[in-house]
Amino acid sequence: MTSIQPKLTLSTPSPVPTPSVPEPEVPERARRRQFTVSFKLRILQEADACKNGELGALLRREGLYSSHLTAWRRQRDQGLLSTFPPRRRGRPPKDPTSAEVARLRREVERLTRKLAAAETVIDIQKKVSALLGITLASADDAGRP
Repeated sequence: MTSIQPKLTLSTPSPVPTPSVPEPEVPERARRRQFTVSFKLRILQEADACKNGELGALLRREGLYSSHLTAWRRQRDQGLLSTFPPRRRGRPPKDPTSAEVARLRREVERLTRKLAAAETVIDIQKKVSALLGITLASADDAGRP
């Protein structure tokens, strides 16, 4: 009986391809898919033309769920998939004039408080001068030498 022995060679080792580790491309936050009106209408038209068994293939090919078709058919029947542009979601943008008005109102309030403080100081000065008997120069006399 002859035994088969592997032949050992002492050559330089060939680079062994190391299995590459796939880097998962997971987004930080999942985004909702948004379908355009034209896409929805095209899919609904294709779905309505499907025969038995073809609808599942259509949904798999497009990566959709049957609930999408149900919601889109309801929207189509209500007239929501007509030529209206899509409504923007979220808060409406702020009007630039409203920011300017708010800034000016804050400035008016600040200046009003400053004026009230200045009037209080003037009233105190008048009372002190009256108590001490000091006559203050009037505004008419202030301009004359």
